[in-house]
Amino acid sequence: MKKHLYFFGVTAFLIINSQVGNAQVGATYQQPPKEILELANAPVTPSVNISKSGNKILILSRPGYPSIEQVAQPVAGLAGLRINPATNGSAVGVLYSNISLKENNGKEIPINGIPEKARISDIRWNKDETKIAFTNETENKIELWVADLKSFSAQKLIDQPLNAIYGTTIQWNSEGTAILGLFVPENRKELTEKSLVPEGPVIQESLGKVAPSRTYQNLLQNKGDEDLFDYYLTSQIKLVSLNGEIKNLGNPAIYKSLSYSPDGNYLLVQTIERPYSYLVPIYSFPFKTVILNKEGDLIKDMGLTPLAENIPIGFDAVIEGPRNYNWRPDKGSSIYWVEALDGGNPNKDFSNRDAIFQLHAPFSDSPIKMIETQYRYRGIDWGNEANAILNERWWKTRKQKATLFNPSNGNVIKVIADRSYEDQYTDPGDFVMTQNEYNRSVLLFDKSKDVAVFTMSDGASPEGDRPFLLKWNLNSGKQDTLFKSNKPYYESPVFFDNKGTFIISKESIKESPNYYNVNLKTKKLSKITDFADPYPSLNGIHKEQVFYPRKDSITLSGVLYLPKNYSKEDGALPLLIWAYPREFKSSNAADQVKGSPYRFTRISWGSPIFWVMRGYAVLDNADMPIVGTGDEQPNDSFVEQIKWNAEAAINYLADRGVADPKRVAVGGHSYGAFMTANLLAHTDLFAAGIARSGAYNRTFTPFGFQAEERTYWEAPEVYYKMSPFSFADKIKTPLLLIHGIDDENSGTFPIQSERFYNALKGQGGTARLVMLPHEFHGYRAKESVLHTLWEMDQWLEKYVKNKE
Repeated sequence: MKKHLYFFGVTAFLIINSQVGNAQVGATYQQPPKEILELANAPVTPSVNISKSGNKILILSRPGYPSIEQVAQPVAGLAGLRINPATNGSAVGVLYSNISLKENNGKEIPINGIPEKARISDIRWNKDETKIAFTNETENKIELWVADLKSFSAQKLIDQPLNAIYGTTIQWNSEGTAILGLFVPENRKELTEKSLVPEGPVIQESLGKVAPSRTYQNLLQNKGDEDLFDYYLTSQIKLVSLNGEIKNLGNPAIYKSLSYSPDGNYLLVQTIERPYSYLVPIYSFPFKTVILNKEGDLIKDMGLTPLAENIPIGFDAVIEGPRNYNWRPDKGSSIYWVEALDGGNPNKDFSNRDAIFQLHAPFSDSPIKMIETQYRYRGIDWGNEANAILNERWWKTRKQKATLFNPSNGNVIKVIADRSYEDQYTDPGDFVMTQNEYNRSVLLFDKSKDVAVFTMSDGASPEGDRPFLLKWNLNSGKQDTLFKSNKPYYESPVFFDNKGTFIISKESIKESPNYYNVNLKTKKLSKITDFADPYPSLNGIHKEQVFYPRKDSITLSGVLYLPKNYSKEDGALPLLIWAYPREFKSSNAADQVKGSPYRFTRISWGSPIFWVMRGYAVLDNADMPIVGTGDEQPNDSFVEQIKWNAEAAINYLADRGVADPKRVAVGGHSYGAFMTANLLAHTDLFAAGIARSGAYNRTFTPFGFQAEERTYWEAPEVYYKMSPFSFADKIKTPLLLIHGIDDENSGTFPIQSERFYNALKGQGGTARLVMLPHEFHGYRAKESVLHTLWEMDQWLEKYVKNKE
């Protein structure tokens, strides 16, 4: 058990390479200067949850950062999951502290009875939207709660604890009168500490079959881990009525998925089966698929999907057999699934890649092949028995295809889109869905006789994002824009039901986001929410979306922040560039404008914007496109292209007179940290670098990383050249490395920063390594976040602003 339970002290662990020698020291958590601290402690704007009808809106209060004491609770890492052993829930996820209700333009009404220190998640509306179910996490369990939206009161439904680690924890039955949930089995024995003496060695064996796998964290490693996995993941399905009556369905098992048929008569159930894997996470484990009636009796065994350890390398690679079982939302009780026609191997030459099958109740007939795909299946937007939209994608060509077809007979009606998904300018957006008679999401059709649907899009354009609402006649291809955001605002549609009004989120550089009703004909707005500006101290800073050319004529962009009341007569400023690389197979796509100049400034824990308050120019979201056209892959020239991107940004801001080219820092998180280290290894453009939670040695991820699908053995020179670890002897620019000790992200093991720091130290580089106890890939505890900001501020002040 101790193998995967993490316990550390509550001090930040630092390793320092200083002029007086190499030292390992313990230090207490520090806080950044008051300008940064004020922003970091800003109140968190509530989230909203709009009901399916659009008539009711939940206002969800969000707490600030948890304390290090909360974050320091033991975490079990098993099969790629992060488990809270105390609660039998996930150690990650968004939790809310309170709920209130707005009936669209009405006043906000609090929900009575919610616990004082609530930790709410998994909110579910019932069919008639009179109630919501939700989970509440306490110190030692996760509870099932229900709130009545007529009496505005909430209560705990039963005392039995939920098992909220994996799968769908709770869901309403089709009538909305009872809740189906996964619970900790009542007869589960207490977990006891097993002998530390092993029963024998841990053995894995390869018998000549190709079985590549990417690099994952928190995998099972031994028999003891398997026992822990069984202990924490095993659940009992219970149907709980609103009066607290309980009925067990089936036997305890590890449930991968659980869902009612639209008519409520059947359950589609998937259970994780042995053998477990030490190479891949839980989603690749074997699983059994069955159909039960609503009483829990077996109706149909759909078979066992085997362990997926042998999937070929490639982003379009899938398992060989049936996958993606689901209910058709437009029919009472019909399931559908997908099977690969190419054996799941994208490297084989096949005209069609996938086939979709369906089977209708009572599930005694043979499956019916519905339709085949040219590319890899990416989902179906269901409408009715005569119209549905099949979506396909192919990674190697970045192609995306959408086909209108008749699901009753599989006949293709029309290909409605065949485009590059990198081309954001031609993206029609996501189809607008509505609720059918089964309370399931299906395409919202116009009332006309033609097959006309609606989409919502971010509206990428040469003038920046301008979100829109579109009516699309799929027969004629005609598209009518019903609404489009207008400057100086960023107005994004979030709800539409074609009944005369719709809901948007509206913001500007100076106005924080709020929700509005919009009259479809007059475009008149009426305000729904009134969320305050959480960052009044930012009022007056300069914010601008800037554009500048790269040496190969690709237009780059970024968001420039300048201090309040700054003018060029004040002199050039120290500059902080923050970026994250993105790969493209088309120069035209890389050249497209990203983002909007009219969005409100949001500051997360990892934002670089804090430093505009410290007298820096900040270029946030600086474009870092990596382009590979034709047979050339983007990473074949990764180093050269990030250099071009950085040079273009620095030259542009230096020519404008706002940035001092001798006092420039570069930083990033995750792949942005990897980029930062590469820039310091291959250029002399920067005074300092900040790299958080990155990967620096690509031989630690030999079966692919990020958007690279070639293995180390296929492209060893790419792996070598892209690894800043290979060039540690060239890095003389001061580099601050920060990493969460419990980083769960694939490929960014903490050892990446530890080994890279050792290499820099061994080569006489100037570096500092900060390892944050209990932190994942994203940092959570208030103490960790504030200390990270302090470290970054100290580094920038010493090596950039006050550079000798």
